[in-house]
Amino acid sequence: MKRREFITLLGGAAMTWPLTARAQQAMPLIGFLSSRSPGESAGVVAAFRQGLTENGFVEGQNLTIAFRWAEGRYDRLPALAAELVSLRVAVLYAAGGPPAALAAKAATSAIPIVFSAASDPVGLGLVVSLNRPGGNVTGMSLFASDLWAKNVELLKELVPTASVMAYLVNPSTPNVADYLKGAAEAASALGIDIHLLNASTEREIDEAFASLAKLRAGGLIVPNEPFLDSQRERITALAARYAVPALYNLREYVVAGGLASYGPSLPDSYRRAAMYAGRILKGEKPADLPVQVPTKFELVINLKTAKMLGLMVPPTLLARADEVIE
Repeated sequence: MKRREFITLLGGAAMTWPLTARAQQAMPLIGFLSSRSPGESAGVVAAFRQGLTENGFVEGQNLTIAFRWAEGRYDRLPALAAELVSLRVAVLYAAGGPPAALAAKAATSAIPIVFSAASDPVGLGLVVSLNRPGGNVTGMSLFASDLWAKNVELLKELVPTASVMAYLVNPSTPNVADYLKGAAEAASALGIDIHLLNASTEREIDEAFASLAKLRAGGLIVPNEPFLDSQRERITALAARYAVPALYNLREYVVAGGLASYGPSLPDSYRRAAMYAGRILKGEKPADLPVQVPTKFELVINLKTAKMLGLMVPPTLLARADEVIE
């Protein structure tokens, strides 16, 4: 190659490289950290992408997403969060409840963090207050403590004769004891004894259901929790096998054959939190974005399951239902 051609080629390469680098840098990277598994998260991931799209960000066009899944093993979250921080993500999106949000906060104080479903962000130490989060963290709260008390009241409406109920919880969930206080108070007011059943593995879920007969529990409540949610097919099948009326926080359980659910829409939570992520990518700061609270609560009832359990759903409850599955 002649010297003049070589210099021309080199100069062209030097001009092209900065343009390519700038193009890559212009496409922000979002880190998606989840306590859940990808297989059972298709719906919420779609809602997450929708929220970004509503702010003008489309994966593959002007945005890149790096997904990391703990698959119910919360001990993996710190390493996964650190990995995303090392990628220098523009925003760290923490999905799947408090464990992911806490791992993200512990991993960085510089990168903006948006959580999608933290039950008590102030109590957990994620933010200073709901209206003025401060720091680098904001997102979506689910107000789980109030919801658990409401669950007791609704299950009592479904099963008026129940004097003993059980709560199935994952003891690995932060602040789980605090949330139960509201449930215990509501149960006491209704003359109901509440028993706590712990399960953080599939085997422990099986053991928990086996103990229901000994407790003579007239009903079971399963709150929204990433690991338990990933086992919803197993849990609803066990509820049918043991013929125990169960109330859940997520509609997805009822679709899987559960009796009833009451709680905020999880996809809506992911979508709204993703919209915050989009606003941060446009220059807003997490400290200036108040923590959002649910605006949509759903009561879903499966009449086929009620019939199988020999339950007559009160007409007043059916009238309040947002969806009835027949």
